[in-house]
Amino acid sequence: MAETAIKLKGKAERSFLDDIKDLLPEGNLSLCLTCGLCSSGCPASGLEGMDPRKFLRMLVLGMDEEVLKSDWPWMCTMCQRCVYVCPMKIDIPQMVFNIRAARPRDERPKGIRNSCDVAVQSESKSAMGTPTEDFIFVVNDVLEEYREAQPEFADMQAPIDKEGAEFFLNQNSREPMTEPDEMVPLWKILHLAGADWTYSSTAWAAENYCLFLADAENWEHLVRAKAERADKLRCKTYLNTE
Repeated sequence: MAETAIKLKGKAERSFLDDIKDLLPEGNLSLCLTCGLCSSGCPASGLEGMDPRKFLRMLVLGMDEEVLKSDWPWMCTMCQRCVYVCPMKIDIPQMVFNIRAARPRDERPKGIRNSCDVAVQSESKSAMGTPTEDFIFVVNDVLEEYREAQPEFADMQAPIDKEGAEFFLNQNSREPMTEPDEMVPLWKILHLAGADWTYSSTAWAAENYCLFLADAENWEHLVRAKAERADKLRCKTYLNTE
């Protein structure tokens, strides 16, 4: 049986590839060697029948509509391993981000969208909307428990709103609410290292779902809120646990 040839539509007046060339003038998209290194270690390879190399070739061929309809760009972690191994240094995660941004916001994945919106609206900047008083209670409660259970850490600290600390520590917001014991190993490391650190009572959440939603405005809003809080506490280094 003869195979049906893939028919490509005529090139649009301006394609997504043209926009990417403006954003990434050094990307060398047209010089892709199709070597497959980008796909070899990608955690999203094979999902939805796509991988980074196929994604790139579809863009080069002007298959914008097919790429925009695909759910694969939402499975990319944007870890940048593909950029690291690419001999042409093509920034595929940047392309993924812009493909996501090209989809109407209300058609983007609901879970990520809701997590972004909750974080923007909450004082903690947490995707779970954790109230300030709950966070403070959990940190102090878990600290007291471990001090009593493990005498070698009887003087361990988990400060909140300590001014002038060296490190401003953020925290994945699921841990205080669902797995509070998972906070302790890092506390122990910081304690044994003699690090001077603090949490903040507000804007302490480490995650930023607005980045994965490709909502640049709210992504920036969350980053600025956390940076401003670190500045207000006069911390020297922002320690991102994510």
